[in-house]
Amino acid sequence: MQTELSVDVDRPIQEVFDRTLRDVSAWSITCVEDEVLEETPEGVGTRFRIVTEERGQRMEFTGEVLEQDAPHRSRAVMVGKSFDIDVTYLFEELPTGTRVTQDTTVTGKGLFKIVLPVMGFLMKKATCDAQQSELQSLKEYCERDEQAAHAES
Repeated sequence: MQTELSVDVDRPIQEVFDRTLRDVSAWSITCVEDEVLEETPEGVGTRFRIVTEERGQRMEFTGEVLEQDAPHRSRAVMVGKSFDIDVTYLFEELPTGTRVTQDTTVTGKGLFKIVLPVMGFLMKKATCDAQQSELQSLKEYCERDEQAAHAES
């Protein structure tokens, strides 16, 4: 199953790039733990572990950064027990900030390999809604510090 959604963030591209990739558990609704296992200076090859929880269901993934062109693009693959996730973040500089596009492909394993294509059509709207909520949470997280700074001055 493949989805692609975007959100516009009122912050500079480098800041949005860094906060999207480095602060996942701080902005994500479903990510409850994230940990870098091995970091490379160029980003590609960096390995990490991520734990998600949704509706009481915890899932653990190990991931690796496959592509990185800061501050414009990052792609990682996350391997889980029931499915794998291939996610690409694209960052586009706008006059008012940054557009973040998340392109995600989920590939099922075992029983999910059969269920995902069959149920994918029915699950796509729920998946897109969840992905849009995640992106909205990212937007709010990136813009929060700027709003706090304005409130203090």
